[in-house]
Amino acid sequence: MSATTPTCDRHDAAPADSESAPTSVAPAESGADRTASADPAPHRAGFVTLVGRPNVGKSTLLNRLVGTKLAAVSAKPQTTRNRIVGILTRPEVQIVLVDTPGIHGGSTPLNARMVATARESLGDADVVMLVVDGATGIGAADREVAAEVGNRARVVAVNKSDVATQQRLLPTCAEVARLVPDAEIVPVSALTGDNVERLLTLVEAALPEGPNLYPPDQVSEQSERFLASEIVREQIVEQTRDELPYTTAVVVDTFREEPARNLLVIQATILVERPTQKGIVIGERGRRIRDIGQAARLQLEAIFGCRVFLELHVKVVREWSKDPRVLREIGL
Repeated sequence: MSATTPTCDRHDAAPADSESAPTSVAPAESGADRTASADPAPHRAGFVTLVGRPNVGKSTLLNRLVGTKLAAVSAKPQTTRNRIVGILTRPEVQIVLVDTPGIHGGSTPLNARMVATARESLGDADVVMLVVDGATGIGAADREVAAEVGNRARVVAVNKSDVATQQRLLPTCAEVARLVPDAEIVPVSALTGDNVERLLTLVEAALPEGPNLYPPDQVSEQSERFLASEIVREQIVEQTRDELPYTTAVVVDTFREEPARNLLVIQATILVERPTQKGIVIGERGRRIRDIGQAARLQLEAIFGCRVFLELHVKVVREWSKDPRVLREIGL
C-alpha cells in the first residue's frame, strides 16, 4: 500500500484540480478589442535522487522538502537503509524525491545491499542532487561520490549551513564547484529550512515537462507499516547511542486501524543478533524499551493524527544482517 497523507479515518477528499485563469481582454488604444494571452508555464514532473556519503543530512533534507517525516533521522551515519520516495506536488510541478543510503565502503551483505540500492536509484533519476556537509567540508568520501555521479549531478545542496562557519562554507562551495562544475550550488539548512525554496526552484527548472506521475495527495511510495518501522528504528538508534552496532531491524507484525476508536494498533518486533544486544535494547527493568516505545508512539500519533497503541518485542536472530530472507523482509 502506498502511503498517502497519513490519517486514520480515510475520509479526506482529494483536492480538485484548479482551472487555468481565463485569458484577459484589454481594450486597444485604437478602440478595437485586442486579446492578450500568455502561454502558461509548462507543468514539470520527474525523479530527483539525493546522493552523498553517509551522514550529510539527506534524510533530514527529504523530510524538509516533502513537509512530513518519511525517513529515520539520526546523527549516526548509515541510518538510512532503504530507497525512500517522497512526493512534493504543487500546481506547476511534481517533484519525486528519492532518498538513498549513503554511498560507502563495506563488505557485509547489509552494507552491500544498501550501497547497491543507492546506485540503482541513480539510474531512475531525471535529476541527481549531490548532498554534502557544509559544516565538515569535503572529504575523500565526498570526492568519490562526486566522481561517481560525474556530470549527472545538476544540483548540489551544501547542507548544514545553519552550523557551518563562513570560513568552512565558502571553501566547501568552491571545491564543490571544481568537482561538479556544471551543477548549481545551493547552501541550505535542512534543519531550519533556510534556502530550501531556492533549491526547489532550481530542481523544478531541471525537471522534464510532463504530467504528474502520482496522485496529487500521495506523499510517498512507502507503506504506512514501513513508516512505523522507521520511526521505531530511529528511536532505537538514538537511545542506544554507541552501545549497539547497526545490527538492529524492526519488523511490523500488526498494523490495524480502528476508526471507531480513533486508534491505530501497531505490534512490532525488534531484531538483534546476540542476547547481549537484547539486554541493551530492553534495558534495566525494561526501562529503555519503554522509553523507545513512548518516544516512537508520540511521533506516530503526530504523524497519523490518531491515538496509537504500540507494542514492542525483542527477538534474537543470529546474523540476521547476513540472511537474505530477513534482508528481503526489511526491504533490501
